[in-house]
Amino acid sequence: MSDIKTTAIVLAAGQGKRMQSKVHKQYLMIQDRPVLYYSLKAFEDSIIDDIVLVVGKGEEEFCREEILKKYGFRKVREIVEGGKERYHSVAYGIRAICWSCDYVFIHDGARPLVNDEIITRAYEEVKRSRACIVGMPVKDTIKISDEEGYVADTPIRSKVWQIQTPQAFEKNIITPAYEKLLADEEKLSAEGITVTDDAMVVEYFMKIPVKLVKGSYENIKITTPEDLKTAEILMDR
Repeated sequence: MSDIKTTAIVLAAGQGKRMQSKVHKQYLMIQDRPVLYYSLKAFEDSIIDDIVLVVGKGEEEFCREEILKKYGFRKVREIVEGGKERYHSVAYGIRAICWSCDYVFIHDGARPLVNDEIITRAYEEVKRSRACIVGMPVKDTIKISDEEGYVADTPIRSKVWQIQTPQAFEKNIITPAYEKLLADEEKLSAEGITVTDDAMVVEYFMKIPVKLVKGSYENIKITTPEDLKTAEILMDR
């Protein structure tokens, strides 16, 4: 067995307001199983050693009984309560990982089509580069708008990627990066800086380059009702 220890932080604390549903999107059903099941299953069956599941306030017991026990997940070593923003939830998840962990994978529980190939590619790359994120080159031309809605710039399409998860980092990089973020979050807010992914935290606070790794165009995030239908179709292939 490898001496390298890996932990996946699976984020399931979002409310999914754009889903137009009273049920949070991670608990909506795809083929008779909750969206969250598929992400957990992918990491359960992968090289990842253990999982920290981050859920909404008051949802710990529900997840323990209706997802972990019901479907027999064994790698989830801890369930923690998330925070107000996504980056709070990530930070709380990081604080719960095992001290002996070497690499941390951060994944949105609303991406049910992550698979072993994607996880393995990220694993091999993070060992080489120390920090990597999964994504895919964009297919469409991208425009940057100004404040009035006019085109301000057109980036070179071959250099533009749409970013997905998991995002993988050495624990010794991602841990201090998030502690610095929590310490400086009021300053960032005052400057109008919005944290949108984990790589941004590493780039900003640690000044460490982050490698891009190909994921899959099918590794979509469930955000709207249409995404739920698309995920069902992709799973039927």
